Amino acid sequence: MAASTSLTPAVARRFAQVALSHVTQEYPSKLDHVLRKRADLKAPRELHPVFFGSFDWHSCVHGYWLLATLLRLFPEMHEADKIEKLFDAQLSVTKVRAELRYLAQPLRGTFERPYGWAWLLMLSAELNRHASKNSKRWSDALAPLADAFAQRFLDFLPRATYPTRVGTHFNSAFAITLALEYAEVASNDILRKALVRKARDWYSKDSDCQAWEPGGDDFLSSALMEAECMRRVLKASDFSSWLDRFLPRLAVREPSTLFVPATVSDRSDGKIAHLDGLNLSRAWCWRSIAATWPASDPRRDVALEAAEIHYAASLPHVAGDYMGAHWLATFALLALL
Repeated sequence: MAASTSLTPAVARRFAQVALSHVTQEYPSKLDHVLRKRADLKAPRELHPVFFGSFDWHSCVHGYWLLATLLRLFPEMHEADKIEKLFDAQLSVTKVRAELRYLAQPLRGTFERPYGWAWLLMLSAELNRHASKNSKRWSDALAPLADAFAQRFLDFLPRATYPTRVGTHFNSAFAITLALEYAEVASNDILRKALVRKARDWYSKDSDCQAWEPGGDDFLSSALMEAECMRRVLKASDFSSWLDRFLPRLAVREPSTLFVPATVSDRSDGKIAHLDGLNLSRAWCWRSIAATWPASDPRRDVALEAAEIHYAASLPHVAGDYMGAHWLATFALLALL
């Protein structure tokens, strides 16, 4: 796929085609599943009637988010009919209830925490943005599952003494960033306040970040993701002051590691393939952060250049090996929105 730094109809169609090819592909499958008894040995489709595809549960969820987002932005695209038929079949009251029953079982309190929780809320938020009668039906069907994960955040955050700063699924800043979007769209002020309070508690005093990244399987920048999270929870003036303390040498491209795309040596290796996601998520964060500075600020051009370099490094591989193809388009879309 050739690099493009804007979300054109052609790019949207290609992303939609990639997602449609895998959201109902049951195998190969990597389950986050605790076996309590022999009867728990079931196929992915039996365990998760809605989100059984895309290699793992969370990738399937954000594959649906990608499709829902593109359907709203490009309702006339050729793939729109296929997306609507998929949602009619999958986002049903009966199937969502089965997902809820799975969550209610013992030893499943940490299922997909927090990455899958956050993506399910993002999907719910996106469906809430749609105006059609069909989308109201899909949104209403999914709402009980969104309520369940929102409550899990509310129950978990007071117990989460420390943030998780890794560049993988457990990253706390990424989860808060996505969950905040849901809280705002759904007007869930209780959840919004809890997320904002926890982010400020965790990150407000951070300074002079060394950005020791990437690790060998990162798909998120621990440094930039924290900055993007704080951009969303602080007032503009407060964020500017915080960022000056957190990354004080951005104007001279330091820490230098944040400006160099990760090298992906083997895209058939699921962990190494994560590094394409790191490049795309860095592009997303750099673009978001750049928007906070006026055109006269030299850091703006530095950040936008870094975004372009990272995006170009990994966009061509969105539709490559299945280890990346089952999820990378989502991160490419985040960078373009």
